[in-house]
Amino acid sequence: MIVRFLACILAFLTLAGCVGSGNRRADSAWWAENGWQANEPAPIYSGLERFSRYITMRDGIRLAVDVYLPEGLPEGHKLPAILFQTRYLRAVDYRWPFCHFMGGRFDDMIEYLVRRGYAWVALDTRGSGASFGTRSYPYSADEIADGAELIDWIISQDWSSGVVGAWGNSYTGGSALMLMTNNHPALKAVMPRFAMFDFYAEGVFPGGLHLTWLTDTWGRLAAALDSNRLADFFGDRVNLAVRGIKPIDGPMGNRLLQRAVAGHHKNGDIRKLVKGIIHRDDYSLARQGVSVDTISPYTRLDALNASAAAVYLYTGWLDAAFLLSEIRLFLNLDDPATRLTIGPWDHGGWQNISPFAKDRDTGFQKNLEILRFFDHHLKGLPTGIEREQRVHYYTMGEERWKSADSWPPLGGTTQTLFLAGQGRLQTKAPTNTQGRDSYQVDFSASSGPHSRWRSLVNLEKRPVGYFDRAEADAKLLLYTSSPLSESLEVTGHPTVNLFVTSTAKDGAFFVYLEDVDIAGRVQYVTEGQLRALHRKLSEDAPPYKTVTTYRSFLKTDAAKLLPGEVTELVFALLPTSYQFKRGHSIRIAIACADDGHFAKVPKLAQGQPVTIELLRSGVHASRIHLPVMPNKVVTQTDPQKGVSK
Repeated sequence: MIVRFLACILAFLTLAGCVGSGNRRADSAWWAENGWQANEPAPIYSGLERFSRYITMRDGIRLAVDVYLPEGLPEGHKLPAILFQTRYLRAVDYRWPFCHFMGGRFDDMIEYLVRRGYAWVALDTRGSGASFGTRSYPYSADEIADGAELIDWIISQDWSSGVVGAWGNSYTGGSALMLMTNNHPALKAVMPRFAMFDFYAEGVFPGGLHLTWLTDTWGRLAAALDSNRLADFFGDRVNLAVRGIKPIDGPMGNRLLQRAVAGHHKNGDIRKLVKGIIHRDDYSLARQGVSVDTISPYTRLDALNASAAAVYLYTGWLDAAFLLSEIRLFLNLDDPATRLTIGPWDHGGWQNISPFAKDRDTGFQKNLEILRFFDHHLKGLPTGIEREQRVHYYTMGEERWKSADSWPPLGGTTQTLFLAGQGRLQTKAPTNTQGRDSYQVDFSASSGPHSRWRSLVNLEKRPVGYFDRAEADAKLLLYTSSPLSESLEVTGHPTVNLFVTSTAKDGAFFVYLEDVDIAGRVQYVTEGQLRALHRKLSEDAPPYKTVTTYRSFLKTDAAKLLPGEVTELVFALLPTSYQFKRGHSIRIAIACADDGHFAKVPKLAQGQPVTIELLRSGVHASRIHLPVMPNKVVTQTDPQKGVSK
């Protein structure tokens, strides 16, 4: 019971920001082996202090703001500010005795930056936390416009140097990104980490399949926070340590908090907002007259590119499908100073998820990387970041950081592997006129409780990873290559061409790229999924740059399967950088369900089977295309020093 209580408190503190982003020294194995040592700037100030207040917006809505400044800031000292807009509580009100050792503690990232010469401004977005107003749907026009007024308020303060940056993770990363669309001249740098670009294709409907685990979990979390009934999500134990949302300072704080929370009952619920959505242009979100694209940053590309703010994009290989969002942002932002770092991380960057890591300590000095970026763009200091290549990425298996000026990195080739009889995966194209494998869909197949999808709301910091996939693979259709004669690095976006028939008019298709070692242990590498209804590739130009196939997901492009008719499915897997070792085999595992994560397609009566056939002949050559990098020494760059190695 004590362990569960502590886990509950840890989960809440993580959400509230009291367990920070971390600034561990370079002590994990892969970091130490590279021998990188970063010279960390010393603090300028000895401590920090906090005050809170309401700021009134143009329509009379009052927003709750906390401001953190260096303690005893001398008169005349001017500071750049970093704006953090959150719908996950800007601050927490602790009970005795937790208030004595948590209530006065600051998030380590906030303390790290403020002591090095920054103001930190944390905001409860309208309709959340202690702020008044309602939130009909994420990133509403009013929510975005509030950010510009907050910047106006910041630069009017005596302590302000007149420049502002923005930072955020996940939803709050999207808030930082949307802030750019105001084109405010004081906004100079933005760090939207683990954020979404296309809400439909990369957030709630990857491959056109509803990620029901996310909308259910996120919806329950948001409802608990907005109503200040935290136990509804975290369990009753959280009430032993936490009262709930921290009110604004002053004798009226609690009364104003109650009034603000009372107004949140009109907030939109993501579970209801996405109900009934199948196509991109469905309007279930629609009682407000908007579609999912309304809340997608990609529809605001012109405004994003009009901003003069520098952008640092930051994601990890198991960052659900948000990984693809950050890559697409990198491809579509015109500023040549835009940076992208992809590490061996989960969503939020809490864990080292490389299956070859000796422990889960990321070993990456996240706070230092944030400081280097903002010091250069908000203070004009040379930090080395200005000399580096634009992209840093980590190759799992090889356990090395690498750098490039583009994504995908130049110099790669494509290796095609064909699905063959007896569960083989081979380099030789088939010449047989017949060849097919039958598979009765197992709707209990699952990617498990530690998947990349679960990392999207993983407040208890449970391990993220797939471990040995052999048991899960027993329910799937498998194709495995011969052992490799030399190591093979796959870096980029694998794609598949599957020729299938089905007894149903719709279906979900999941393809997993896996690594089988000499002992038979199976390691997940990456995956892709597609709802057959959305299989048509777009004939029109995509609305944004992409290095993979593009489909619209619109109603006009939807097409049901004809039972028994051969259909080609073409789709990309989520990108990766992974080294298959010599002697290991490459495996393709195919499923038609991911129980516990995605909605089942098709919805059939219990006990009614669905059977697919996968074709593998010269005419219908099902295959995977792997982006392969040359097997040679690759230039490395320390992403915290800019030193080539």
